[in-house]
Amino acid sequence: MTPVDPLVHAHFTARAAKYNRSSHWVDDPELGAFVVETLAPSPTDHLLDIACGTGLVSKHFRGKVAHITGVDITRAMADQAGAFVDTFVEAPAEALPFADGSFDRVVCRQGTQFMRDAEAVREMVRVLRPGGRVALVHLCAYGEADRAEYFEILRLRNEARRNFYLREDLARLLRDAGAVEVAVQGWVSVEDVDVWSDTGAITDAAREGIRQVYRNASPAFRELHAVEVGERIVDRMLFGVALGVKPLAHLPRAALV
Repeated sequence: MTPVDPLVHAHFTARAAKYNRSSHWVDDPELGAFVVETLAPSPTDHLLDIACGTGLVSKHFRGKVAHITGVDITRAMADQAGAFVDTFVEAPAEALPFADGSFDRVVCRQGTQFMRDAEAVREMVRVLRPGGRVALVHLCAYGEADRAEYFEILRLRNEARRNFYLREDLARLLRDAGAVEVAVQGWVSVEDVDVWSDTGAITDAAREGIRQVYRNASPAFRELHAVEVGERIVDRMLFGVALGVKPLAHLPRAALV
């Protein structure tokens, strides 16, 4: 069995109590509706929510699909998801315990940044039925101009993070996993940086480091993120919402490696 990353597990166990209040985007109904619209589920669909956490993505699909399965490695998070998922499975995304073609829709929000992402996305496509849709929803830098500064902010917020993305990286992950009709849209979330960094799993020194990056940010970063620096720091954080479709004549797994 694929081993669980102890750093990721410890981080989200520490965050579990505060997670649902840890940012604006985490329970934003408009972002949730946008993700549902992107995946366009039908009432008979079976949905797989990868890195389901406390169930706040699944929450937006309740009543819109026939069955929701949540997968996560952190029991302290998933124990809060019972009202939103029909079935919970504790497993790493890199080794999903489901047969090929088990689901009509797969969604992963803010999960692959903590995973061996290429392996995880290949698994997501594998468990999709032909013609099924998968969506990756992740914070991204706007481009090369803000990449270094933003990735440092994300690193300071969460030392368990493995991967940092531009929108084109999400598209590449889907294409490399065999998905077709890949498209990426943007979604901007207005975030209070002090709230966003108060996760329950971050040191005061790291939180101050985040503030310092914003205070000393380059003009390009400030413009792209429309940063407000005053008594509070406000950032317009960009999400990439990437959609892919499993082709009807899917390539064998060996061809995707």
